[in-house]
Amino acid sequence: MAARLLALFFILVGASASWGELTGVLATRTQQADSDEQAELGALWGPEQTQSVPRLSIEQKGNWQDVSIDASTITTRLQLEQRRKGLLWHNTYLVDFAADYRIVDPGGSSPLWLEFPFPAQDAVYDDVRVLVDGKPVRFSTTRTAVTALVQPQGDRSPTITVGYRSQGIGKWSYQFGSGVSAIKNFSLTMTMNFDAIDFPPQSLAPTEETRLPAGYRLTWQYQDLVAGWGIGMVMPEQLQPGPIAERISAWAPLSLLFYFFVMLMLCTTRRIELHPMHYFFLAAAFFAFHLLFAYTVDRIPLGLAFAICSAVSMFLTISYLRVVVGWRFAAVEAALAQFFYLVLFSLALFNEGFSGLAITIGCILTLFVTMQMTARIDWNKTFATGSSRAGDPARATAPTMSSGQ
Repeated sequence: MAARLLALFFILVGASASWGELTGVLATRTQQADSDEQAELGALWGPEQTQSVPRLSIEQKGNWQDVSIDASTITTRLQLEQRRKGLLWHNTYLVDFAADYRIVDPGGSSPLWLEFPFPAQDAVYDDVRVLVDGKPVRFSTTRTAVTALVQPQGDRSPTITVGYRSQGIGKWSYQFGSGVSAIKNFSLTMTMNFDAIDFPPQSLAPTEETRLPAGYRLTWQYQDLVAGWGIGMVMPEQLQPGPIAERISAWAPLSLLFYFFVMLMLCTTRRIELHPMHYFFLAAAFFAFHLLFAYTVDRIPLGLAFAICSAVSMFLTISYLRVVVGWRFAAVEAALAQFFYLVLFSLALFNEGFSGLAITIGCILTLFVTMQMTARIDWNKTFATGSSRAGDPARATAPTMSSGQ
């Protein structure tokens, strides 16, 4: 018995080394895909966008002086358009931005100079528009900004409207300035087509939330605000195939340890003798799941890849044990053990936040079941019998059959 346990230990160590190598390969592939694909998508689709307030100035006595914004009314529509490339999903989005800025009475009829910064360089912008009191005005564009010369109508405060449509990746935000800023009569309404609300660090929470049939409408409204933080939204991500496959492979040795332990207890209580080579092939069937999953998860949908790999691994185990010990043990006890410690164990790792709790509960249930199952076993007799059998050539060469054959 002791020699058999030692052999199982070496099998577990060898399998763990194989999973360690597979985990390293997956980590490398995922990191390379992340850096390469982010750059590629940033060039083709658009980078992360951060919109800043415009700068307005007026010429007085030959000098340009900044003009304060008396009120801001902004509407932003975010439409999530996630795209998958290889082992990763990328949270790309479309944005439709429009802002009305009311200017403090500039006094006189001197023209205003508008400099409205683009939220990102080298991005794509459509339907760029600048209006004064609802009327279009001429403007110029550079890689970084929209500029226009605004002619006030009389002495009343003009309302300047700026808008565009664009696309980005990861996060969209609106900044009031480079430091602490004073903002008056501010309103920003953000409409999105997704439910997973996630605000970036150091950002303001909305003052109002409204649930829509598809998504949310969030509102930030302030009369007199002094803040150094801005407003933002992080686009939600789907389950990432690469990191999930990496995490499942990293935890696989623990999964196999539980499986070996339960199988050993089952064989002891059922008086079934499995040679260490049998356990070696069972470990290989486990590894087949992770190896196949690592190279199918970037080709087909995540759920389909998981189902196919689970079915393949269980087929390998059941069809093998059917020949070794018979249909009943292979299709019931062994199959349930593999389903619990391979399929459900791996499934628990999909949600990283609950995986630790799920594995802990599984450990406790395993301990309870095996304690109840083996409570009446005389372990002294079992180990002594195992030692005598190991030294008996006749028993070592005799075929082992279960009652289910």
